Amino acid sequence: MSTLRRRLGPASLTTATWVVAILFVFPLIWMVLTAFKQEADAYTDPPRIAFTPTLDQFASIFERGFLPYLGNSAFVTILSTLIVLLLGVPAAYALSLAPVPKTSNVLGFFLSTKMLPVVAAIIPLYVISQRTQLLDNVWALVILYTAMNLPLAIWMMRSFFLEVPTEMVEAGRVDGASLPTLLYRVILPVVAPGIAATALICVIFSWTEFFYAVNLTAARAGTVPVFLVGFITSEGLYWAQLSAAALLASLPVMIVGWIAQNHLVRGLSMGAVK
Repeated sequence: MSTLRRRLGPASLTTATWVVAILFVFPLIWMVLTAFKQEADAYTDPPRIAFTPTLDQFASIFERGFLPYLGNSAFVTILSTLIVLLLGVPAAYALSLAPVPKTSNVLGFFLSTKMLPVVAAIIPLYVISQRTQLLDNVWALVILYTAMNLPLAIWMMRSFFLEVPTEMVEAGRVDGASLPTLLYRVILPVVAPGIAATALICVIFSWTEFFYAVNLTAARAGTVPVFLVGFITSEGLYWAQLSAAALLASLPVMIVGWIAQNHLVRGLSMGAVK
């Protein structure tokens, strides 16, 4: 009986894990299937599993002007993430390996900036964008996404910098390494997985952000989430086209995550095992 229980324990855990995984992946699988359907097939009740795949929905997406929205999202996401890393790495270093006076107050300030609801800030931001000629401008989103992601990035990277052995830093200083050399040639290679994980999270947050984009942009600077809203009309939802557009919108993030998966796992697990 005890042997049976020992065998059933791992088997039950494996089965439960597969069930949970399928539940989480099922919406993605259903979105992919619907993207290759005709609109008539997407509305059937019960849902139609056997159908003839088609690329008509993807062609319709590009005909509706998907590429400019994709370009805006790519520009805003990449540039804001680069600026976040450029500003966040020195700040994280200063707050971890070279702490400044009242470091806890600085960290508390960074954390407090994430407590303000975005709805409370949209009117001032709209007025500022209007008066600075930044309405429907990608640079407004670059500034906002940088400010939105920078506090989180500093908090994350600081935890990674704290894992760097102090002996390594002291050895670099003894050898006469300057601060830029110490930071970029000694410390950054050690915390590179953590920085990659931070960058990926910033990319995801910027790529999927909707509230600021839909309120501060229109035709010229609209991003992919704004484009997806166009499929919600008074006549109803275009399920097949919406699924195709959502699949195209998700692919860049999934590809980046797949490429950086090794760094992501190593970065998120830094400090977990002593």
